[in-house]
Amino acid sequence: MTKTLLSVLLASSILVACSSTSTNNAPPPPQTQVPSPATVLNGVLVSPNQMTLYVFDKDVVGSGKSVCNGPCATNWPPLAAPSGAKPIADWSPVTRDDGSKQWAYKGRPLYTWAKDSKPGDTTGDGMASNAWHTAKP
Repeated sequence: MTKTLLSVLLASSILVACSSTSTNNAPPPPQTQVPSPATVLNGVLVSPNQMTLYVFDKDVVGSGKSVCNGPCATNWPPLAAPSGAKPIADWSPVTRDDGSKQWAYKGRPLYTWAKDSKPGDTTGDGMASNAWHTAKP
């Protein structure tokens, strides 16, 4: 009886050992695609709520900084980025004077225009002596 019990235990432990060393043939989980901070509508970049995005000539491309702060940012709200935002292809986060983050496309900070009232409006294009332009991909 003892030999039978030992044989059963030995066989069980071999099965457990074999099953734990088997390889997992399941496919890896799909990689999640990080959504772009903006999309294209009618040839211009638009925010997630489809409002036209703009660039400002006074911003230095690639500086990682926005020069539109205070009252300027009230009229030209920055395209907000989450505090932990990381670069995504042509998109990069910019740290603003107040410590908040803003998205930049190809090194140019992006803004909406407070007087655009609906998606597709481009009333900010050419404002301030042509210093503001619609952002293009």
